[in-house]
Amino acid sequence: MAKQEFLAHIAEDGRRQTVLEHLERTAKLCAAFAATFGAAEQGALSGGSHDIGKYSGGFQRRIMGNGPKLDHATAGAYECAQIQQIFAAFAVSGHHGGLPDGGGKGDHWEEGTFCARMNRARKGKLADYSEWKKELTLPSATLPEYLKNDPLAGMFFTRMLFSCLVDADYTDTEEFMNGRVRSLDGEVSVEQLWKRLEQHISGWFPPKNDLNKRRCAILKQCIAAGEKYAPGLFTLTVPTGGGKTVSSLAFALAQARTKGMRRVVYVIPYTSIIEQTADKFREILGPEAVLEHHSGVPVEIGENGELTSEAERLAWATETWDKPVIVTTAVRFFESLFSNKTSQCRKLHNLAQSVIVFDEAQMLPLSYLRPCVWAIAQLVQHYGASAVLCTATQPALDSLFREFAPDLIMKELCPMEAESWDAFRRVTFRQVGKLTWAALAEEMQAKERVLCVVNTRKAAREVFQHLEGDGNFHLSTRMYPAHRRAVLEEVCWRLKKTHLPCRVVSTSLIEAGVDVNFPAVFREEAGLDSILQAAGRCNREGGDSPEDSIVTIFKGEDKPPKLFETAIGAGQMAMSKYKDIASREAIHAYFHELLDLKGRESQDAQHILPLMEQEFFPFRTISERFHLIDNPTETVYIPIGEGAKLVTRLQNKERSRDLYRQLGQYGVSIYQQDLEALNRAGAIEQLEDGSFLLTDLSLYSKEAGLSIEVDSGKGLFI
Repeated sequence: MAKQEFLAHIAEDGRRQTVLEHLERTAKLCAAFAATFGAAEQGALSGGSHDIGKYSGGFQRRIMGNGPKLDHATAGAYECAQIQQIFAAFAVSGHHGGLPDGGGKGDHWEEGTFCARMNRARKGKLADYSEWKKELTLPSATLPEYLKNDPLAGMFFTRMLFSCLVDADYTDTEEFMNGRVRSLDGEVSVEQLWKRLEQHISGWFPPKNDLNKRRCAILKQCIAAGEKYAPGLFTLTVPTGGGKTVSSLAFALAQARTKGMRRVVYVIPYTSIIEQTADKFREILGPEAVLEHHSGVPVEIGENGELTSEAERLAWATETWDKPVIVTTAVRFFESLFSNKTSQCRKLHNLAQSVIVFDEAQMLPLSYLRPCVWAIAQLVQHYGASAVLCTATQPALDSLFREFAPDLIMKELCPMEAESWDAFRRVTFRQVGKLTWAALAEEMQAKERVLCVVNTRKAAREVFQHLEGDGNFHLSTRMYPAHRRAVLEEVCWRLKKTHLPCRVVSTSLIEAGVDVNFPAVFREEAGLDSILQAAGRCNREGGDSPEDSIVTIFKGEDKPPKLFETAIGAGQMAMSKYKDIASREAIHAYFHELLDLKGRESQDAQHILPLMEQEFFPFRTISERFHLIDNPTETVYIPIGEGAKLVTRLQNKERSRDLYRQLGQYGVSIYQQDLEALNRAGAIEQLEDGSFLLTDLSLYSKEAGLSIEVDSGKGLFI
């Protein structure tokens, strides 16, 4: 009698992969992935057990096309739980539907929690899969010591192990179904990247002027630190204009090269500035080395409507972060670390042995600060990663890191004497009290080149409307991204011409990472970090004297938004106490005051860490709670220019990831009440796919973007 063959997959061309073949290959891949954080045995166990349930007759009937869908993941999870391998059991249980909540022992077997699924197996509610024992034996697997008696660390470890399993399972399945192993041709090594960086900076030495001498000194310090230090926790505190972007990249590559680390991950707070950082890195390192991962990146489609070969490589890298340099957003980075979903977790294991740079670290989300800092500490403590908090306004997080990781020592990569810090001073601050929008516009009008940053979109529009003549520009998130980018290009072009006026009114989106250089800046009263970021757009290249480069701090006509009140209060404290508000002492005092005013409770507003301590591995609940962007928004597409062509494709019922990504460049995100106002005015249309389209184009101006009006004609702005 012929031995029964148990199949895991059948390809379109008829090729068959047995369950045993799939388990062996997945175990090997998963062990290799998990070896980067010392968990190869756990990886082998997870990969080797995940599809044991496919040994059932029910699954075999399904794969041959004549059986219902059934749960095959619980079987492997149950077998792992039987040998006290709880982390592997959770990873296996979630490898299709996502990591479940742990639940409790009394959960009914039909529920979706981990305990309910274990009860389902105990009560014999699974299809008989016992044939697996004739073909394989589960390997033994030891656990890292630090996991004992630390449920929070256990949750993080489980998610990383889950990442290894999902990536290994998907990789083997994709390669079998495609009939080919993914090619590594064209992959760039860290050593090659280092040589490209060396080539890029070679022309900087010897530096030509005093400012460049100081920038080059910072760069050399960062390279030396990268070669000297083992992976750990670092700060890079460099005054605005000190060249921190290239210097932080140089540290990361130097450390990766000398300490055997695998990649560099650059985490940026705003989508609006991620593109220019990625462009800079591509210029230095080559386009094939850099993955730009955010919602606005288009995917190349071939003539037949399928992904091009390069797009396939990009799609793979986007899911796995298997590129030497990743540039991504803080939202995507942290939400992935707290997600339970396969699609978001697949890439996480590639953070092990990586250098992770948090650009503009002061922008770490305050209401999620504690879980974010805890996650960074986990990566550094147990996964061989380095973390670099990179900013001109360093947040006071040393005590918080010590709370989560007492043995971690935070090292400054570029310690500066006070006089060296002062040498980067390029502006003079003045405080003028309250200004009406009309008075503010009048002061701006008297200058040929000036930037004004205000706290709300409403204020930006009102100040802009008071300006007269040529060369006036408005920037806010009421403008779709492609529109903002076009305005910024025009602004930068004008600033390079000596005879053209350029007055810009903007919300805070211009403060971080936007490379503009104005001789004068006005900043509405805000947190000290925001004020100093705005000041970084004044006399950026140091061509004028600090005495002639004035940053004017004023109180606006409107009451500040409630969201800003605490930061403004902390900023007022620092400005009243310190004569030099740009000093490191003032910045440190500001952040301490801000955290004290907000209080410990507000630093974990969704109670993420307490929930992890109190409940049994609540993966799904945590995933549902952890959203850095708390206020849900809807996107309204603007059919203007190239956006009109894209909207037409959407109206013609084209549905593709590439189309939606391109449309993102022509969408404005608005809150629900604003969407309802537009709907009442008959100004929008909802398409079959749920997308919203602006139909009254009179509400979108080339100067100021989208206006939201109700019947009374009064504008509503947030």
